[in-house]
Amino acid sequence: MAYCVDKSSVFGFSLETGISKDRESSKRYLSNLRGMVANEAVLEEMIKKENSLVYEFYEMGVPEHPGDLAFGTTICYPGKVADEYFMTKGHFHAILDVAEVYLCIKGRGLILMENPEGDCLYEVLTPGKMAYVPKRYAHRSVNIGKEPFVQFFAFRADAGHDYGTIETRGFRKLVVERNGEFAIIDNPKWGKN
Repeated sequence: MAYCVDKSSVFGFSLETGISKDRESSKRYLSNLRGMVANEAVLEEMIKKENSLVYEFYEMGVPEHPGDLAFGTTICYPGKVADEYFMTKGHFHAILDVAEVYLCIKGRGLILMENPEGDCLYEVLTPGKMAYVPKRYAHRSVNIGKEPFVQFFAFRADAGHDYGTIETRGFRKLVVERNGEFAIIDNPKWGKN
């Protein structure tokens, strides 16, 4: 369902869950991660058992014009595909020179970032911590905890999303579990999709 507001408005969302009763969420399931994870065989087995919800997000529906701000919440659920933590698909902005902010409301996760030139960054988030995603950086949220990783986000509303670059090339780095902790490793499939 599309929403659009063009005047002052108030939106509600739970500080515990990130869920908004004012909007419907967009949902992404295990099947939406095809081509995004290192171990496709394990992913397919998981999908056969249950096509579980990996993440959902609530956008508040502001006009996509210069000067407007898009904002909402993202909820990335705990889990792994083999040893790779659940994550959002990730994206660049269609207008590449646009930054974004993420404020962690609940859980423990990280924002994985990379720019077209190959610089890779990450920031670990816990409640009350905010990550600034610089312009020109693709970004994805990764849940490295045991409860939902809930974040509030905001960015320039006309920035748009470029999912295609990530769907085609992937991220250069993966976030996996090693000895009970997260580790960031090179993606052996990067650029080969």
